[in-house]
Amino acid sequence: MASKYSNLTQPGRIGSLELKNRMAVAAMGVNLAEQDGSCGERILAYHERQARGGAGLIVLGATGIAWPAGAVQPFQVAISEDRHIPGLKALADACHRYGAKVAAQIHHGGLVAAQGLNDRPVWMPSMPPQGRSDLGQYMLEEEMMAMYNPDAPKQDMHVMTHEDIAVLAGCYADAAVRARQAGIDGVEIHAGHGYIISEFLSPAMNQRDDEYGGSLENRARLLLQVIAAVRAKVGTDYPVWVKLDSQEYGREQGITLEDAKATAKLVDKAGVDAIAVSAYHDPNRGATHADSNIPHPPEQMVENAMAMRRCVSIPVIGAGRIEPESADRHIARGHFDFLSMGRKILADPDLPNKLHAGQPDKIRPCIYCYCCVSQIYVRQGVKCAVNPETAREREYSIVPSDHPRHVAVIGGGPGGMESARRLSLRGHRVSLLEASARLGGTLQFASIPYEPNQRLLKWLRQQVAQSSVEVKLNTVATPELLHTLQVDEVVVATGATRSMPDIPGNTQDFVFSGDEMRALMMGEHHPELQRKTTAFTRAIVGLGTASGATAIPAVVRLASKAWMPLGQRVTIIGGELVGLELAEYLAERGRRVTVVEPSGRAGRGLFLVRRMRLLDELRHHLGVSINVDATDIRIEDHSVAYTNARGQQRRVAADHVIVAQGATGNTALAETLSAAGFTVHTIGDCTGVGYIEGAMEDAAQLAARL
Repeated sequence: MASKYSNLTQPGRIGSLELKNRMAVAAMGVNLAEQDGSCGERILAYHERQARGGAGLIVLGATGIAWPAGAVQPFQVAISEDRHIPGLKALADACHRYGAKVAAQIHHGGLVAAQGLNDRPVWMPSMPPQGRSDLGQYMLEEEMMAMYNPDAPKQDMHVMTHEDIAVLAGCYADAAVRARQAGIDGVEIHAGHGYIISEFLSPAMNQRDDEYGGSLENRARLLLQVIAAVRAKVGTDYPVWVKLDSQEYGREQGITLEDAKATAKLVDKAGVDAIAVSAYHDPNRGATHADSNIPHPPEQMVENAMAMRRCVSIPVIGAGRIEPESADRHIARGHFDFLSMGRKILADPDLPNKLHAGQPDKIRPCIYCYCCVSQIYVRQGVKCAVNPETAREREYSIVPSDHPRHVAVIGGGPGGMESARRLSLRGHRVSLLEASARLGGTLQFASIPYEPNQRLLKWLRQQVAQSSVEVKLNTVATPELLHTLQVDEVVVATGATRSMPDIPGNTQDFVFSGDEMRALMMGEHHPELQRKTTAFTRAIVGLGTASGATAIPAVVRLASKAWMPLGQRVTIIGGELVGLELAEYLAERGRRVTVVEPSGRAGRGLFLVRRMRLLDELRHHLGVSINVDATDIRIEDHSVAYTNARGQQRRVAADHVIVAQGATGNTALAETLSAAGFTVHTIGDCTGVGYIEGAMEDAAQLAARL
């Protein structure tokens, strides 16, 4: 099995830097440093855990060379003064103990410098072109308040002079010297992602008319000057490489692949040791934020990396949602030389070790929900929806309990499975009680419209099966049963109650509640479906249930492309996460979908970057009509009527209506068991809808506490 990843797991070399494998932790600005920019316990624990997981190279994201000038986060790592060296050295030493090498991504934000973080002028190559941003239409009010501070002083925009450029190049060189003094093994010059060097490289952003603007050679002059300044200070033996945008997606007159290839040749000639291939986007267009350096489409940047690799004589680092098996093939074929991973390592820092051991099935999967990067947009520390230990390595680490107990976990959804496996790993005896015939809870239904959720479902089921957890399916938890089991503690993880909201006309037979839709798709019994479905539909669903097909989300996804028990016109009442994922799923299967949402924003429950992409795809590619600020909603004869924000009456014809609302927390069972004398803990959606991220976080908190 291990030979399947023999190319990823073989040693590699970047300049004089010897790496134990070809797997790198991508540079990510994670907002975990101290307020003064120094490396403290939080970021040390975060990177040390990645080193323990087997990564060959760890790149510290966005390390500020002129901090606080050019800072893009309130808790960004700084390398602008000698006082930052001790913290960087402690971090490097911690990673070195596990055989990982560490590089600092030396960085200046330029125009992207965050509002209000310092009172210095914002440097830029030229005044930016006027552009109208659409981000506001995607953001929730609380996100806008976190991103934009109306009380912050207006930023002073400053077009860089030749003297400024010389100072900037010197800052990069001094930062490289500090990195070397701290025992850091190399530096990555960040020349991408809309930051200062990228702004000079981009023809869309650089409107200068001197020797730093115009032709590609002129636009690359700053980068070459930085490389020369760094090399002059650290010499030719110290590893130095560059991160380049291979193109700017969606930005008119932005960097093209041909531009990137030409720049790659220039930096190769200038003496860098490698090129990390990335991409950028039009920051004013929300949908493009998931197209570039954190792409939703798999292998979005691979062809660009291949094209740039053919142009240079130095190694190329590939990135962008590349699965390990595929990356191994690419390395074998010389398409790129190293794999850089961000989200995958956040989800499972042990990924490299598991590949070395030939255990890819044990890797906790990333579900590409954009929880991690969306945190940074609102100036919060990074976190991961499926791995609550990310950025809380000390707080949530699994250590043996000094007081093992018998714990009953009631509910086999994601929160229940995660808490059960964590508690068992701590040494508790765990009984997992699930009322239905399968583990998974609502994650089973969520795995039908959104395929990555199925990977998490499979992983959780596997983890429980391989643990010491005693699983009892088709088991209703009662005080009598728990007394019989002689449990010491009870965890209630039964999920939310999904009742039909009080909408006029909601009892008609073409109207499905969320629970009814779930039962229909998964072949589960629901009393209302007898009158709401035809005999033919019940027969087909029954056949799928008997064969076990409805228990497999992938089979349901495939079969539903050929047949679904829904008409061509579907209206979904409720435009949060569940409603929008259903809308996407149905529209992809040829349905004409309308979403009616009472609030002023659609997509609550989706993390910002994914929400921006999904809303754009629904509206512009799948033809879904999304109507917010809808009031006086009522279901009439095969239609949904409502009043829009302008006070106008609207009516939408519908063969079927799905009500994706009404989910609320339900602690009734917990209260009953508490009254019966049990020590009870509640986690997950039974305490209020928190989706996957909330359930997994609750499970980690509880397991660390018991």
